Amino acid sequence: MIRITDILDKVLENHPDVDVDIIDRAYIFSARVHDGQMRLSGEPYLSHPLEVAGILADMKLDSISIAAGLLHDVVEDTHATEAEIGEMFGHDVMHIVSGVTKLSKLPFNSAQAREAESIRKMLLAMADDIRVILIKLADRLHNMRTLQFHRSEAKKKKIARETLDIYAPIAARLGIYWIKNELENSSFRFLNPEAYQDIRDRVDKDREDRENYVETVKLYIHKKLDENKLKAQVNGRYKHFFSIHQKMLSQNLPFEEVYDIIAFRIILDTIPQCYEALGLMHSLWRPIAKKFKDYIGMPKPNMYQSLHTTVIGPFGERIEIQIRTHEMDRVAKSGIAAHWSYKEGKVIDENVSKTFAWVQNLVENQEAFRDPNEFLENVRIDLFPDEVYVFTPQGQIKSLPKGATPVDFAYLIHTEVGAQCVGAKVNGRMVPLKYELQTGEIVEVITSKGHHPSKDWLNFVKTVKARSRIRQWIKTQEKERSVSLGREMCEKAFRKFRLNFNALIKSEEMQKVVEGFGFKQTEDLIANIGYGKITPLQIIRKITPKEVVDDTESLFNKIVAKDRKKKEKGGVVVKGVDDILVRFGKCCQPVPGDPITGYITRGYGVTIHRTTCVNAMKLNPERQIEVEWNQEMNESYPVKIVVRSLDRVGLLADVAANISKSGANILSANTETKDNQTVDSYFTLSVQGTDHLTRVVESLKQVKQVLEVRRLG
Repeated sequence: MIRITDILDKVLENHPDVDVDIIDRAYIFSARVHDGQMRLSGEPYLSHPLEVAGILADMKLDSISIAAGLLHDVVEDTHATEAEIGEMFGHDVMHIVSGVTKLSKLPFNSAQAREAESIRKMLLAMADDIRVILIKLADRLHNMRTLQFHRSEAKKKKIARETLDIYAPIAARLGIYWIKNELENSSFRFLNPEAYQDIRDRVDKDREDRENYVETVKLYIHKKLDENKLKAQVNGRYKHFFSIHQKMLSQNLPFEEVYDIIAFRIILDTIPQCYEALGLMHSLWRPIAKKFKDYIGMPKPNMYQSLHTTVIGPFGERIEIQIRTHEMDRVAKSGIAAHWSYKEGKVIDENVSKTFAWVQNLVENQEAFRDPNEFLENVRIDLFPDEVYVFTPQGQIKSLPKGATPVDFAYLIHTEVGAQCVGAKVNGRMVPLKYELQTGEIVEVITSKGHHPSKDWLNFVKTVKARSRIRQWIKTQEKERSVSLGREMCEKAFRKFRLNFNALIKSEEMQKVVEGFGFKQTEDLIANIGYGKITPLQIIRKITPKEVVDDTESLFNKIVAKDRKKKEKGGVVVKGVDDILVRFGKCCQPVPGDPITGYITRGYGVTIHRTTCVNAMKLNPERQIEVEWNQEMNESYPVKIVVRSLDRVGLLADVAANISKSGANILSANTETKDNQTVDSYFTLSVQGTDHLTRVVESLKQVKQVLEVRRLG
């Protein structure tokens, strides 16, 4: 078991000026709260946080990270609280420990291949500090090193599968290949012990021959480099067992034919030397076409740089050679952890969530400085700024856009679930339907049979699916109402001309009329009459001789002229439609002179709004109908105004007198006195139009101590 003194020595070796007091205190606290707890291996539980801290020290992390590593599971496994950690070790340590605890509690019920990518994204999205992920990787690495002590074979396989599907790829994305390789190898050992043992035995069997072979090839390489005065370090290494196994499967090869079980690495001082060494290797042995990769000129997104080439070696066999600088080698081994000594760069890649180029951009400014904490303290992960990952109650992961609500989630599950959604629970508690979901939450939808979507949902849903399904439902409802209204209008209009609408609707003549208007079905034509886009009279004119229509209209107009005058509402003409109920929107109170528009409302005729009315803008444009003021009418209309003035005796009397002088009636009035000695007086006046209203407003502005007069609505 590693000791705290070993960890402190490593930290001081990497960062001689660092204050290790926080690590010491974290060790003492962890030892105290874990006292008496044991691992499955029979060792004291404290061995686990010590090993995790040791791995972090190997990665050359700062003292904050290592202290957090020593404390990473105290909140989950002991009586210690986050508040206690924050008080004793500061906000940064508490924030990291809290992040690791949060990740540990995620209910991953399945790590199927299709879900593994979502889980990886979720882990990275939830860890807003990169150190959370690094501690989680170190924690998993030590757990895999002691996995054999689990008694349940099923449990071992489950943990190994999760490690292979989720944690090893994350280590690869961060460029920490030694952790990736070890996680893959140890997972392989538990998931497929027979294949693991077979490859191990085969590698061991020829080990002596292979070691001799490695030394021979290294001599050839050294000799060629020395001849050209290139000083280099040359290593020969076995590929790890999982990598060999994958190659055997993907290329359907027996073990004997996997050519690059041994790979050679040439490490030099500068980039020009790397390209020179590449040329020398190609002059020494024939390169294989299409087996050359230049990751120096085009680095991988996780900062990995190297030249890769495959050549035909001295005995006719294939050899893989990697050529890189010492700095590239350090980065290749530690990934992003190799850059703890660099200033933070800016994440500028717009497609950061897809390409992971954030890692490269993070170290854009590669100027070494003494304090490694400066870089770490501000490194935050925001890999998926536009996505949230939530769980279903069964543990499945669903990806949604940022700002998505339970209604979006419900429609993602199924259109019917969305339509019948009446409520939602997040992590077991009720939330409003417009609640914005956060990554890691468990969402449960409450449905009610027969419930329908609400138009209000369009104000907050974020997904295209939810928005289109809600609109589709509203449109269907609007169409049903419009068909009903259109049928009603047609029956009434056709009766005036002694025509039977219900009989005519099935005739061939009507089908021609439908096609003439550019529709496929009669129902669409009737719906458009309901919307107010076509009038019943336009249809009658197409199926009845013109003289009959004109005579009937003339006679009918004489009979009902008086009655229509009585019914005429407020001097508005609805274009193309006679004898229809008209009412005015209370929200905007239009008066003659205002630009207006009408909206057909089933059972209420046409509602008139000002064209600038906010409420009218939200209505379905398909229900809109053209209207205009009737210039022949001379009526009064209600309108609301507010008069803001300084408080004084007799103010209200003067305001009322000016309103009367201007020829307007006061329908209602009330006042509010403010703390700053001003008075807001609200009036509903009866005026004949916008010109009349302007005269009233100008008259009121002349009243002494009146500050402002304006129309409301």
